[in-house]
Amino acid sequence: MPASDSHGRNASLEKNGSESVVEEVRVKPDITYGGEDQLPPPPDLTPEQEKALYRKIDMRLMPILTLMYLCSFLDRGNIGNAKLQGLTTQLDLTGNKYNIALTMYFIPYCLFECPANLVLKKFRPSRWLPGITLVWGTIMTLMGLVKNYPQLVGTRICLGVAEAGLFPGVVYYLTLWYPRHMIQTRVGVFFGGATLAGAFSGLLAFGISFMSGTAGMLGWSWIFIIEGLATVVVGAISFFILVDFPHTASFLTPEERAYVVHRKKYDNSSVGEEEHFEIRHIWETLLDWQVWIHILIYMSVIAPLYGISLFLPSIINGFGFTTAISQLLTVPPYVFATLTLLVWAIWSDRIKKRYPFVLAGLTFCLVGFAINISDVAIGVKYFGTFLIVAGSYAAFPGVVAWLGNNLAGHYKRGVGMALHIGIGNFAGAIASNIYRTQDSPRYVIGHGVELMFVGIGFITVPVTVFAYKRINARRDQLVREANEKGLKLSPAEIRRMGDRAPDFRYTL
Repeated sequence: MPASDSHGRNASLEKNGSESVVEEVRVKPDITYGGEDQLPPPPDLTPEQEKALYRKIDMRLMPILTLMYLCSFLDRGNIGNAKLQGLTTQLDLTGNKYNIALTMYFIPYCLFECPANLVLKKFRPSRWLPGITLVWGTIMTLMGLVKNYPQLVGTRICLGVAEAGLFPGVVYYLTLWYPRHMIQTRVGVFFGGATLAGAFSGLLAFGISFMSGTAGMLGWSWIFIIEGLATVVVGAISFFILVDFPHTASFLTPEERAYVVHRKKYDNSSVGEEEHFEIRHIWETLLDWQVWIHILIYMSVIAPLYGISLFLPSIINGFGFTTAISQLLTVPPYVFATLTLLVWAIWSDRIKKRYPFVLAGLTFCLVGFAINISDVAIGVKYFGTFLIVAGSYAAFPGVVAWLGNNLAGHYKRGVGMALHIGIGNFAGAIASNIYRTQDSPRYVIGHGVELMFVGIGFITVPVTVFAYKRINARRDQLVREANEKGLKLSPAEIRRMGDRAPDFRYTL
C-alpha cells in the first residue's frame, strides 16, 4: 500500500475498531525526515520533470563516484599485473607468499567495512569519501617503494583498512538519494568503474612495462606509483565535487531538494522511514534471516569476481602467451563485461526485479569455469574468461541492490549492507588462495572451488525468491483481513516495524 510518490501526502493508519479510513492531508510531517523541516513543500513533478531532476543528480554524483571506485579497484587488483612485471622475483615471493599478500588485504577490508558505514553520516560523505581516497592513494604510491615481502604485506594491510569504507559507503550514500527501483542502474554505473579498471589495468600495465629500469625500478614499482598518484589526484578533486545529503545539496533548488527527500521518505513505507539511530537497529539486522542468506548469495558472485580479477593475467599467461600479450588480452573480457553490466542494470530497474540477472550471471560463471577446468583448446578457454568476467561483474550490482531494496530504515540498511559486503568479502580472501602457482596452467583446484561458490548461488537465490514471494503473499492477506476487521497501525508503529511492516513488499 505505498503512497503516491508524486504527492506530498501522508497516509496514516491508526489502530481502532472503526471502519478502515485513510486520511490524506498535506501538513507538516509528524516526524521530520532527511531535513524536510528545513525545506518547502515538495512540488508535483511530471514524469519528464522527475527524469530531468534525477539526471541532474546523476551528472553531479555518478562521474566522480565511478572514477573513485575505478581507482579503488585498480589499486587493489593491479598486483595481478605487477606479478608479471617482476614483483615475485625481486621480492622473492616464493611458495604461497604472493597469495598471503593478497589475503592480508581482505582481512582488514572486511573487518572495517561495517564500522566505516556507521560513521559515514557523522563524518559527512563529502569529507569521508574523498579523505579515504587520498589515504589509500598515498599507500598505493608507497607500495611501489617496498623492498621486501614484510613491507609488501604491511602496505596491503593498510590498503585494506583505507579502502574498506568506499564501496559500502557509496552504496549506502546512493540509497539516500535514489528510490529503490532506480538504485541498480546507479550501482551498475558506479560498479562499472571496477569493470573498466580491469580493462585499464591491462592497458596501463602494458604501457608502464616500458618504464622498467627507469630510476633503477622495475615495471611493478611504476605500476603501483603511477596508479597511486592518479588516485591521489582523484581524491583531491572529489573534495570539490561531492555533496553530503539531498537536503543540503546546493546544486539543487529548495523545491528539488524537497522532492528528492519526499520521494525517498515514502519509497519503502506509506508513512516514511525511521532515520534516527537506536541500538535495536543493530540487533534487528543481526537477527534478520535475509541478511545472512544474502551474504551467501554475495559470496557466490564475489568469489568468482575476485578470483578472475586477481588471476586473469596469470590464467591467460598460462595459455602460452608472452607477458605483454597476456596484459593486452585481459582487456576485451572487461569491455564485454562493462557492456553486459550496464544493459542488465538498466533492464533490472525497468522490470523492478533483481534475481533473474543474478541467476544469469551465475549461469555465465558456471559455463565459463566449466570450460576452463576442461582440457579444451586455448581459444575456447579464452572465450570462457569472457563469460566468467561478464557473469561475475554484471551480476554483482544486482546482488548489492537486492538487499538494499529489502531493508527499511536508514541505520538498519546501513548496518545490513555493511555486514553483507564485509562478511561476504571474506570469499575474496578464499579466492586469493585457490589459484596456486603449482597448479598452473590449468588451475583445476581454483576453477573447482569457484564452481562450488557458483553452486551455492544456484541454491540460495531460488530459496530467497521463494521466501520473499511467500512473505509478500502473506502480507497481502494480512492487510485484507485487517481492513475487513477495521484494524490499523499508527504511523509510528509502521515506521518502527520497517521492512517487517504489513505495507512493505520485498523486491524479487
